[in-house]
This record gives sequence, structure tokens and C-alpha cells, in this order.
Amino acid sequence: MEPVRFTTEDGVSLEGELRLPEGAPRGSAVICHAHPRHGGSKDHPILWAVRNELASRGSAVLAFNFRGTMGSAGSYAGGRAETKDVAAAIEQIRLGTEGPTIVAGWSFGANVALREALDDPRVGALALIGLPLRHDLDIPSTPSAGELGSFRRPVLLLSGGNDIYSPEEDLLAVASALTNAEVSIVAGTDHYLWRHEREAAALVGAFAERLFG
Repeated sequence: MEPVRFTTEDGVSLEGELRLPEGAPRGSAVICHAHPRHGGSKDHPILWAVRNELASRGSAVLAFNFRGTMGSAGSYAGGRAETKDVAAAIEQIRLGTEGPTIVAGWSFGANVALREALDDPRVGALALIGLPLRHDLDIPSTPSAGELGSFRRPVLLLSGGNDIYSPEEDLLAVASALTNAEVSIVAGTDHYLWRHEREAAALVGAFAERLFG
């Protein structure tokens, strides 16, 4: 694991960690964490599991902290300026790394990742874990059906079977608006995927495997 720092287009210095596969990378991945005001950071167990899984399948993986979180500079921006953080992380991981880039986000990170990806052609695919669709958070809303329909790259929508913020029926509605989406539900767990981290990560890994070819 290699610590890295990189800077957003608006001059915010972010901290991250780079994990490389054993051989030459087949692609790259960016990991986006949950809500900073609710304990979210790059170090949550589900994100560690996803990071390890993607690296084991040949991806160079960058996990980072959003602005205002732990060692990252700047201030929390309500999920709005955080799209710049994702854009900078994509730029960082693609330096010297060939192949497609997958962006994986959990909860708040899934919301930010989705909104950045709509206008970012560098994103080859999205893995959205626990995309918050029922919540009282002050964050930007999920893009409209029309906006989602314009995104034609692969999307994985994953949540726990008991996830009250990202229930299966709502994920299916989002998937129907997208042109290339699949829904995976991990039974017996909730939004935090406790004790099912490896199972969830394996689903993300299999999704990435299809992208990397």
C-alpha cells in the first residue's frame, strides 16, 4: 500500500492510498467512501474488501478521502464539490495505468461517483454500493431518468437485502432507467454489509472482471 497525495482542479489536496496488483495492471479503480459527517472514510471494512478484491483481479486501486475528511484538506461541500475529488482521483490513478477505469462508491460515495461519471468519459463502469435513494441527507438528488438514460456504460447496483436507504425495488427502478445495469442483492445484511463484506466485494470483483475482459 502506497500513500499518495493529489490535487483537485480547485486546488484541494487530498490523501489516498494506492494498491497495485502483483502483475501489470489490467485496469484501474477508484474507491469513494460514505458520508464524511457520519463517520465515512476510505478505511471502512466494505471498502477495504472491495479494494483487496479489485487488486487481486489485476486492478490498480486508489482509495482516497474526500475533502475535509481526515488528512484531506478543504471542507465538506455537501456532495457538490466532491465530484471534483472523484475527477482528480480518476486522473491520478490513470497516470501510467492502461486499460479501463471502474469507479466504485458506497452510500454517499455512490451518489457522488454516479454524478461525476455522467459527464466523465474516463469512467468505464460504475459499481454503486448502497446508493442512497431513501434518506434525509442534504445531498444532491439522484439524477433523473433522462440523465441516467444517457449513461451507456456498465453499472452494478448492489445493496443488502435489508438496506432501508437503498431498497431493491428502488434499485430496480434506477436500473430500468439505465441502458446497461444489473442489480445484485446480498441477503441477510443491511446498508453496512457487516460480515458480508467479502461476499459483496466478490460481486464487485466479478463485475470488474467482465469489464477488464
